[in-house]
Amino acid sequence: MSGQAHDHDHDHNHEDGCSVPIFDNRDLIIREDILARTKELAQLITTTEEVELYQRSEKLIQTHERVQGLITTIKKKQKELVAFQNTFKNPAMVEKIEAEIDAIQDELDNIPIVQQFQQSQVDVNYLLQSIVSVIRDSVAEKIDVEAAKPAEDPEECD
Repeated sequence: MSGQAHDHDHDHNHEDGCSVPIFDNRDLIIREDILARTKELAQLITTTEEVELYQRSEKLIQTHERVQGLITTIKKKQKELVAFQNTFKNPAMVEKIEAEIDAIQDELDNIPIVQQFQQSQVDVNYLLQSIVSVIRDSVAEKIDVEAAKPAEDPEECD
């Protein structure tokens, strides 16, 4: 909705400048000081134990031959699965390949380095969600406090 006239059930004139500006998130400009602090926070987050463990685990996963072999096999099986679903329309083979993928995924999930990597992903995600929650709650608290300030008394009551 813009400042243009529109149909609705309340009484005011949009042509007298009372319209509320509409913002698209892509059009909002973040203040430089907020952007700078955000970058500082991001840098600080990358130094946490959770992020460092995630990065170490990721490197180990990328160089672990057995893990990489299982990932490659899963990707190959997934392509076969799509072919049997869409091209060949063979539900029996689809079921068979899905079972094979599940078995390979179970094997992959039981490798200790994979478990460590998955846990580190959960930990980093929790850290980020916690930070976002603190920011959201702090802003909401500030807004609520400001909104709760008593309005000025009217100059005159008729």
